[in-house]
Amino acid sequence: MAQVQSPAPATVGKADHERFMRRVIEMAKQTSEAGAGGPFSALIVKDGKVVGEGVNRVIAEKDPTWHGEVSAIRDACKNLGTHDLTGCVMYTAGESCPMCYASAWWARIGAIYFAATFEDARQYGNFDDSVINDALKLPNEQRKVPAYQILHEEILPLWKAFGANPNRARY
Repeated sequence: MAQVQSPAPATVGKADHERFMRRVIEMAKQTSEAGAGGPFSALIVKDGKVVGEGVNRVIAEKDPTWHGEVSAIRDACKNLGTHDLTGCVMYTAGESCPMCYASAWWARIGAIYFAATFEDARQYGNFDDSVINDALKLPNEQRKVPAYQILHEEILPLWKAFGANPNRARY
């Protein structure tokens, strides 16, 4: 499993944090008012410089995974030429949903700063991530979208070969 690493030594002060968050809030306002998606957006910052940004485009793109954080992570990875965002910080309009938090985890982002809470999103926008968080605590087959394992023995040789390959993709 990927190890989340702390960001590089602090090169960003309170005024910079607030400047980045105000940019995120403005982006969220624009995407929400345009009807592209909810008021969600994100910036990825490294060494005090924006290296990626994204907004929610779930409605515009008809893609339930097009969240601001995932979009910003993709943009930062493309701009930096890597899947590893160690040393980066993410600023986001709201607390990250499970998918976006997991994306930040896998990207090795060191810290997340957010403006709105889960409760704000639930109360004012009818976004309720608690049901997903609660479902993830259940056994696979008891979740709202149940998951069932099949063909385990058939996939194991592939995993064993992957693990033994010194030239395999590294995450």
